[in-house]
Amino acid sequence: MTTLDPKTQAQTGSTGANIVGSGVGDGPGPDVMAAATLDDTKVISPDGAHVGKISDIMLDVRSGRIAYAVLAEGGFLGMGSQLHAIPWSALTLDTDEKCFFVDITAEQIRNEPGFDKDHWPSMADAQWGTTVHQYYNRDPYWSATRDVSRSDVTDI
Repeated sequence: MTTLDPKTQAQTGSTGANIVGSGVGDGPGPDVMAAATLDDTKVISPDGAHVGKISDIMLDVRSGRIAYAVLAEGGFLGMGSQLHAIPWSALTLDTDEKCFFVDITAEQIRNEPGFDKDHWPSMADAQWGTTVHQYYNRDPYWSATRDVSRSDVTDI
């Protein structure tokens, strides 16, 4: 298993997932990929535990940004899985291992309340989103987007 260098881990203010590894395969990727390509990608915690798989990629349609990856944890054949919204910036894609790394432990993920497939939270609710981002020690993606947009405009 690849161990991540702390310098390659996503920064608190980052708006996107980090990418590590040597892989650039044929066709698109890893910088631009179809969201469906990432479905069922395993997620590994820093303690080496396989904590689940990506079941959905959630887009903020208005900003055009990826908001969250939904992690399916536990269950059998999709039944009884606990779902967790992980801020996109809290993930690192490893192209060599073909997995995502998240920087909180498996126990912290299990302890995060999560939701089930029939009772999704209102992901557009800023209070809910802020709580999720704080749990993963990340700035909310919408505030980082605003900061990036302002700096892009001043650099032009």
